[in-house]
Amino acid sequence: MNPEVNQETVSPDLTAEEVVVQIDNDDVGTLTQFSSETQASNEQWRQIGEKVSEFLSYLPDYLTEFFSEYKRPIITVGLVVGALIAVKLTLAVLDAVNDIPLLAPTFELIGFGYSAWFVYRYLLRASNRKELANDFNSLKEQVLGRNALKE
Repeated sequence: MNPEVNQETVSPDLTAEEVVVQIDNDDVGTLTQFSSETQASNEQWRQIGEKVSEFLSYLPDYLTEFFSEYKRPIITVGLVVGALIAVKLTLAVLDAVNDIPLLAPTFELIGFGYSAWFVYRYLLRASNRKELANDFNSLKEQVLGRNALKE
């Protein structure tokens, strides 16, 4: 291959290049013969393919055995990962909401108002504190059971 490059001047500002490529066809009609090395290589690929095919055919059995043996740890890991994703997502949403102008101070005012109402409703008088303690003990009994109050 001997490329030749000729430059022609079309205008004073522009030039064009002409490329000529010559291909030598001395061995026209001959085919490359496969050597014994390529046949051995093909045999190796065939053996590898058979091993992979055998492994993939037994893969459902392997997975079924693995999941039945490690069912509880897999569920636990899945729940932990799901909880972490939920916490990250919640924090991202809260951060996005917090970036909206005047929304964060509004939520703070709502929180202060609710806290003031809670103090006025449940903590200011002794009778209301007793009612709150009874409600708390009732909830504790429902969640933990009756024996939890005696301990």
